[in-house]
Amino acid sequence: MFEIGKREFLQVFKGVKSVLIILLFLVTSYYSAKFAEPLAEITEMTAKEAAQAHVAGLMFLIIVFGQLFVTSLSHDSINREIHERTMRFLVTKTTRQSILLGKFLGIWMFWFVSLFLSFLIISIITKKISILMFSQTMSLLTFQVAFVLLLSVLITKPGITMFFGIISSLIFPIIGGWLVLTSNPAISWLKYITPYYYMEKEDYKFLVIFVFAAVLIYLADLVFKRREC
Repeated sequence: MFEIGKREFLQVFKGVKSVLIILLFLVTSYYSAKFAEPLAEITEMTAKEAAQAHVAGLMFLIIVFGQLFVTSLSHDSINREIHERTMRFLVTKTTRQSILLGKFLGIWMFWFVSLFLSFLIISIITKKISILMFSQTMSLLTFQVAFVLLLSVLITKPGITMFFGIISSLIFPIIGGWLVLTSNPAISWLKYITPYYYMEKEDYKFLVIFVFAAVLIYLADLVFKRREC
């Protein structure tokens, strides 16, 4: 599992798209932290609001475009191996569950490193660090990685996975934000099954998002065990 995770981690790092996404994270973090302080003074923000402003740009980037970023890099993580027949070799060396978890771990580590570097820049500039905000953001990225892996297991053709991944990346933030903000009692209860509701809470309710991710990985495992390679 760990060898597959290492291989996937290095694979995700390769390519122009990965470099551009990391640079986008770092530049956004830098300018978000740099201009948050004078903005907080002008608008007379509280200390709590100022702390949130430091990471506002990065949070916006991940909430709105995070799913799209994850999809662009890892939409074919599983079905590419099946399509190229390399999965037949892998299943003779280890279990399908180990393959799936290794893929998940490798992709997850890429986003963990990217997010860690981004928060490190923010911390250097502001001389503050928010473990809670880092964990909240990482929980959403974990969910997004799990969702993309589930898509890659459900859909056999990499091109189709990319298509559905892009569609879901555009729709999910819109629907999730709408459900969180709507006061319509007939549909507002649906916000509890979206990760975006737990992101806005300033406590440890974000841990529910990790549970959602675990459910998605469990479903992917069930499907993958029955998938022909």
